[in-house]
Amino acid sequence: MQRGVCAVFAYALDLGNRLGQTGEASTGRVRRPTIDVGVGVSALERILITDCGPILIVDEDEGSRAFASRLFERAGFDTEQAVNGDEAMTLVRRVRPCLVLLDVLLPDVSGFEIASELRDEFGDDLPIVFISGERTQPLDRAAGLLVGGDDYVVKPADPDELLARARRLISRSRRGKAVTWPRGAVDAELTGREREVLELLANGMRPKQIARELVISPKTVSSHLQSVLAKLGVHSRAEAIAIAYREGFVGPVVGGDARFREG
Repeated sequence: MQRGVCAVFAYALDLGNRLGQTGEASTGRVRRPTIDVGVGVSALERILITDCGPILIVDEDEGSRAFASRLFERAGFDTEQAVNGDEAMTLVRRVRPCLVLLDVLLPDVSGFEIASELRDEFGDDLPIVFISGERTQPLDRAAGLLVGGDDYVVKPADPDELLARARRLISRSRRGKAVTWPRGAVDAELTGREREVLELLANGMRPKQIARELVISPKTVSSHLQSVLAKLGVHSRAEAIAIAYREGFVGPVVGGDARFREG
């Protein structure tokens, strides 16, 4: 089976686009949409490359599976899908995923039971992320973590956050191998103004605030941000912010600075 190329930062598609294409069947390999990733993947490969198995999405709801599948596949992962606990266990044993995204309420068994079984069989090296739109109370989340989950996400999940949580867990598992971005590469590619815009964005400013701070128009800020994303080979501001912090060129922010609190 083809192994997925996993990257620590990747693009989160619009929810509507994600729901527009589903897999060919409720289980098994999902056909990857044809996407021109261009410079994105090669640039991302400089940040973190992980050769790993697919992400297993276990959810009875077809729309939720489609959402997660499109999201992770755009990020460079292969995916597998299961609609119940029995199918999930069969796939885990066959393909050995790099992460399991597990809905708590399955038609045949509780996701908590599946997580417990996975822990008994595969130990702590297999990241498990619970996801639920019904079991969302603090008690539910605490139980999920205690039964063996590494994380617990509430539906509807924010795409950037879900990707970041999944990648972090995969990179920390023994199956992940990090490749660091060469220091200085970001500075060498960005202009001085682009670096200023990125630094202010990373420090918590919104685009309109950045425009006021730099005495430029919001349209110019937007243009600079698009250029930053293109040069870094990423597709979201969250990814660019993460790179800024990884590279260590985000300046200190004074806690009482009103610029970072106003709308």
